[in-house]
Amino acid sequence: MKLLVVEVAQIIPYTDSDSVLNSANSLNIPLTFFDLPWLVGHPFKQVFFYRLTESTREHFHSFILPKLKLSLSLVLRSYLPLCGCITWNPNELKPRIVVSENDAVLVTIAETDADFSHLSSYGQRLVSELHTLTPELPFSDDSASAFSLQITLFPKQGFSIGFAAHHGVLDGKTSSIFIKAWAHLCKQDMENRVVISLPASLTPSLDRSLVKDLTGLDEQMLEMVRSLKDDKTNMRSLSRNPIGEIGDDVVLATLVLSRDDVERLRERCMSQDDRRPLHLSTFVIAYAYAWTCLVKARGGDGERAVSFIFGGDFRERLDPPLPTTYFGNCLFTTGSYKQKAAEFAGENGLVTAVEILSDLVKGLSSPGIIETIAQGFAIVFDSIGESSQFGSVGMSNKFGLYESDFGWGRPVKVDFLSIRGDGISLAERREESGGVEIGMCMNKNELDLVFSCFNNGLQN
Repeated sequence: MKLLVVEVAQIIPYTDSDSVLNSANSLNIPLTFFDLPWLVGHPFKQVFFYRLTESTREHFHSFILPKLKLSLSLVLRSYLPLCGCITWNPNELKPRIVVSENDAVLVTIAETDADFSHLSSYGQRLVSELHTLTPELPFSDDSASAFSLQITLFPKQGFSIGFAAHHGVLDGKTSSIFIKAWAHLCKQDMENRVVISLPASLTPSLDRSLVKDLTGLDEQMLEMVRSLKDDKTNMRSLSRNPIGEIGDDVVLATLVLSRDDVERLRERCMSQDDRRPLHLSTFVIAYAYAWTCLVKARGGDGERAVSFIFGGDFRERLDPPLPTTYFGNCLFTTGSYKQKAAEFAGENGLVTAVEILSDLVKGLSSPGIIETIAQGFAIVFDSIGESSQFGSVGMSNKFGLYESDFGWGRPVKVDFLSIRGDGISLAERREESGGVEIGMCMNKNELDLVFSCFNNGLQN
């Protein structure tokens, strides 16, 4: 496929007399202990596909693109941290997000001759091609950009919106609310810009003082971050550790559990375990089933060590709870570490995984759990090197990704590109309430084996 970059625009937040920023000040937002673990991570990337057969170059550039740019400028008034950068003042304990006047979100405008229907499908697609639809996110030792966008036209087929986000600035819930807020404004009549406002459900809360560090978690997290850096010469550097190359045979595909599939799997777990009540949410069922398929597909020695983790949203679990629209990271990472593969590959593997996940989800509400967050991350990184398989999950089936209608219909497909190997992504099913879309990314031969296990397991 060929990609032509037409423009790299700088979109600044729309300003008026009520704007937070002016020439005399800047916005400074300190990172919290929820944000700090992600400093050494790589940006997470996502792409939304919109089918629009009338999207000729003329129509796209004269009508669609100006509306997307204007609504982006308007929504950035509320989402100012996306325009800024992470910086680390030598005199301060931890980094912060700094936004100054005229800071902007970089938006790459591109065109491609690729097959829209193929790239937006549920089948296997080359990850290298999907990544051309997302932008890079600039960084250096001194500064790391928060967010960037790419809008790509597929002439007479549709367009895509891809983004790269620094995980130290925001999590998947925040990015999902932002995309829906942008879409909400884009659908409005924007002739009178000033009167347009966001509903409360899409208005972010930027108040970091709501997250209290009462037990020195900031320093514990910073110490852990330092231990993970490849380059120990500059501990305040905001550069990221190198990332491995994506092989030419690496593909991404989406597996689907219908609402009926989820219910049958749920009943299978209930019928086999009457000993105690289980937390049988759609998330638990989908993740447990995907994990058992991954372990079965890998095969090998049943004694080999395997581990899997997930991040629980803590906005409503803190005391007092945070607003549901709190801007930033609010994830507590928990998991099951170094168990035997045979426990998940056998006949009762699904029930075993569901029981473990059920207990972990319930454990997120335990008193005092937040004080163990640093220890939890340390266990995660220790287990990665000691496990033959390490599962993780990105995004959530509760984020409502397919609600992001900019005025030309809902996305036909949403892909999360920051998964590899035994990591998966979750989203609600586009066509059916209660269903789940499960993204997987690995080489084609491995993915074929996972698909076989996945489909065969639903037929039993």
